[in-house]
Amino acid sequence: MKKVVEGSMAVAEFVKLCRPNVISAYPITPQTHIVENLAQIVADGELKAEFVNVESEHSAASCVLGASVAGARVYTATSSQGLLLMTEVLYNIAGMRLPIVLTCVNRSVSAPINIWNDWQDSISVRDSGWIQLYAETNQEAADMHIQAYKIAENPDMLIPVMVCMDGFMLSHSYEPIDYPEAAEVDKFLPPYKPLYYLDVKNPLTFGPMAGPELYAETRFNLHKTVLESFSLVKKTAEEFKNAFGRYYGSLIDTYKIEDADLVIVSMGSMLGTIKETVDLLREKGKKIGVLKIRCFRPFPKDEVRNILANKKKVAVIEKDISLGSDGVLYTEICSALYKTPNPPQIYGFVAGLGGRDVTVNTIMKAIESTDKNEESCKFIDVKE
Repeated sequence: MKKVVEGSMAVAEFVKLCRPNVISAYPITPQTHIVENLAQIVADGELKAEFVNVESEHSAASCVLGASVAGARVYTATSSQGLLLMTEVLYNIAGMRLPIVLTCVNRSVSAPINIWNDWQDSISVRDSGWIQLYAETNQEAADMHIQAYKIAENPDMLIPVMVCMDGFMLSHSYEPIDYPEAAEVDKFLPPYKPLYYLDVKNPLTFGPMAGPELYAETRFNLHKTVLESFSLVKKTAEEFKNAFGRYYGSLIDTYKIEDADLVIVSMGSMLGTIKETVDLLREKGKKIGVLKIRCFRPFPKDEVRNILANKKKVAVIEKDISLGSDGVLYTEICSALYKTPNPPQIYGFVAGLGGRDVTVNTIMKAIESTDKNEESCKFIDVKE
């Protein structure tokens, strides 16, 4: 079944198909429509779940943490300052190995106050131990949630997953969405059966004190598991393709890259504009391709290296900045190619901060900068 719906509604309805037992969130633009729709779905009896109203995003994250420890499948969503307010709890969730799914509807971080899209929020919590997946389209964002629960709840992993989708660009835009049948999702994602949960008949401790003699080992094991999730993300994407016929890449995806001299690397909804630009320049004989980063954490260094090692130039375009350093995706690409013999020239571009339009002209400016061999990391369309 296909419907033309807002991205937030599609996400809410696909989360419903995943049958969470507990949902808790606090409203914040541009995430609010997702949980508003879920609240209505629960109130209308379409989903048998507990929707918990709370007084802050920190409380929302704490609520789903507690419900997950009690053995429930849970869900929450947030944006921007809300995600940062959750930061303490995000680390707790990952450290306690709770298979929670969270939607981050990406929005800039204050100050100054800005409600529009960039990636500064999710990028800022990239080290918390969550898998991070970035969606290019609303269909991918919706489908990612079904995959996210499959990944998170794998008994060999038990790692939380953050689905990142661009605020307004995706969350408030309308497009045709292909809906799976509930029975198909139930077959792909069976009811959650937790291995470890609080039970008076079988007492356990979650999140205990760990001194210097144990703490490093817990972080090492979490790091090792996040790295091992590469194979699970790949496997889940393939299984989803076989079950539903849709595939977006697993860790990465490519576009017109085989003969490309210049490869543009990016994530999220900006990829549509980048591909349009590539098509226009291909008609003029310029050999350009696109590398899509779908899984940002864990970062797919080997896949990136295999794709880019023999290219002449790489241009990384991203909606974030590590202030005082470079764009974070640019830094990751440089790290991945560091020991590559004769590595490509890598250029980094920061664009679209605070919702500034990223147009074909913006991408053209980045490409022109690589033609001139200008500085390695620069802001585009900024009035100095």
